[in-house]
Amino acid sequence: MVGNIHSLESCGTVDGPGIRFVVFMQGCPLRCQYCHNPDSWEIGAGQQMSVESLMAEVVKYKSYMRFSGGGITITGGEPLLQPDFIYELIQACKEEGIHTAIDTSGCIFNDKVKKIINDVNIVLLDVKHSDPEQYNVITGGRLATTLTFLDYLGKINKPIWIRYVLVPSLSDQLESIENLAIILSKYSNIERIELLPFHKMGEYKWKELGLEYTLTDTSEPDEIVIRAAVDILKKYNRNVIIG
Repeated sequence: MVGNIHSLESCGTVDGPGIRFVVFMQGCPLRCQYCHNPDSWEIGAGQQMSVESLMAEVVKYKSYMRFSGGGITITGGEPLLQPDFIYELIQACKEEGIHTAIDTSGCIFNDKVKKIINDVNIVLLDVKHSDPEQYNVITGGRLATTLTFLDYLGKINKPIWIRYVLVPSLSDQLESIENLAIILSKYSNIERIELLPFHKMGEYKWKELGLEYTLTDTSEPDEIVIRAAVDILKKYNRNVIIG
């Protein structure tokens, strides 16, 4: 089984609990305006690796994972575009006793995806917005699929970390953030919410790829707005952090 890999990070600390080996999969169906890895969009590009060759790298860091309560995080791009590879990779990690996490937008949901999330230890779910129209403006995709994905995670009581990127004029409307908090309050399996203030660290990649970056004149969110968003989210879930 061969997968298309964008890149690897051996000792990540921001993509799940503990120290994690992070696998960035290649390919994504969304076109988020603030994406910092647009070079991961193209399906079928990247480096091809087998599960065996990837695991040969992952197991080198088992001691760090064990010491820190970490594991492997499979992200993207959108990792669920390559479900067969991801499923085999998760099985290989289970055989090694390695904790597994999937970082996904939840924009793909089918029987193969169910099979994966039934077996993974935790899901990091990136929710882009609570309003369907604004979700489409930001991503080009459909919020409904992500909500269906979320419902299934609730049904199977899968541990979730929610991630929300706060972008001025795109996703910083406090009413929409409260609507999101109300939606999320229905799920007792949400362990934490990460509020991620917008940054432009990936802007240069857009320019290198000849893509129009529409957020050049967008500033990082104001601290007052960040705190207001955190306060709203904390009314419904006390475990909110700023990433």
